Amino acid sequence: MPSSAVIEPPVQGTLRVDRTEPTSAPLATAPLATVKLLTRRWSPRFFQGTDAITWAKLVFRNRFAVHPKYWYIAGIVSVTSTINLVLRWVQHGLYGDELARTQIDKQPIFVIGHWRTGTTLLHELLIQDRQFNYPDFFACFNPNHRLISERFFKTYGTWLAPEQRPMDNMAAGWDRPQEDEFALCLLGLPSTYADIAFPNHPPMYPGALDLSGLSVEELKRWKQTFHHFLQVLMFRDPRRLVLKSPPHTARIPALLEIFPDARFVHIVRDPYVVFPSTVNLWKSLASRHGFQSPNHNDVEEKVLSEFRIIYDRLEEARPLFRPGRFCEVRYEKLTANPMGELERVYAELELKGFDEARPDVEQYLQQTTDYETNKYTITDEQRTKIDRRWGDVIRRYGYC
Repeated sequence: MPSSAVIEPPVQGTLRVDRTEPTSAPLATAPLATVKLLTRRWSPRFFQGTDAITWAKLVFRNRFAVHPKYWYIAGIVSVTSTINLVLRWVQHGLYGDELARTQIDKQPIFVIGHWRTGTTLLHELLIQDRQFNYPDFFACFNPNHRLISERFFKTYGTWLAPEQRPMDNMAAGWDRPQEDEFALCLLGLPSTYADIAFPNHPPMYPGALDLSGLSVEELKRWKQTFHHFLQVLMFRDPRRLVLKSPPHTARIPALLEIFPDARFVHIVRDPYVVFPSTVNLWKSLASRHGFQSPNHNDVEEKVLSEFRIIYDRLEEARPLFRPGRFCEVRYEKLTANPMGELERVYAELELKGFDEARPDVEQYLQQTTDYETNKYTITDEQRTKIDRRWGDVIRRYGYC
């Protein structure tokens, strides 16, 4: 690949969703031209879904360093976070005992991989299968009171949902699949996503990505809160969950302690594409959801170092995977032959039902044939850094 080359991320598809009953239909799609008609750019900051205790800790530990132009947003979060805390208490009062008894009989499938490697595409392909459940935008951005507020917001609050993801052209909305890491962050667990709020400050939770920075008690709470969030997701829909969060790639031992029979599918992509795309991801999230005017000084180092953590921890965890519980996919092969690669995933993970899911997956693929890709460039200096810091991973997966 020549230096300073223009890099176009391969097609991932842009979708619309219309799901009213969890078992009535797979993820519905609409023509991609629909996205081009979208004009509204405003949407709530994702920190508006947190609770007052988590919000207070966030601003206190960052010394209340909210930029004046974002004071009004901080005020809004102060109000919404208080409401979220009250609603969480109400939900616990109404459903706490039943939630505690909710069983996760079918252990989850985890879609893992670094950010911008195609985890979203693979997630959406899998959840076309009607036997699977998944966390959507509403569940992940309103994790404190989903059971008592979801119907209202999905009926009367659709205007509050984002129409498009900040880092690319993919459509968004309350029913879109989303990363459960956002929910864990908003529930007050240590997360690298907390750094989005104050992007000019050092990481708020060093070691949160692979959980190595957590104390014994913090790790115990992390596991309990994560398990409880999944109980909320399955409270009214007992189908097997398919979860997608890049940070989980670095947390395999903890996840297997909670779910010993969980399945994992890891997707990998050309690191020379992943680097600029992930830099753009963090810049977009900080600009759209942060409370400071980001200087972006440390973004490239963040991407370089977190890539290492993710792939180092994954390699360390490989011996922990039981036969039939782990498989890998190359993004380039998935986009070239999605049906063939998905069938292989089902076979290697010992999942049933591919033939039944095939028509819905094919319909999804037919309706997502076009996509406006973002374009990035990498400089000679960036390429040198990538080769030096990620060289062994690049060689391991054959991208040299």
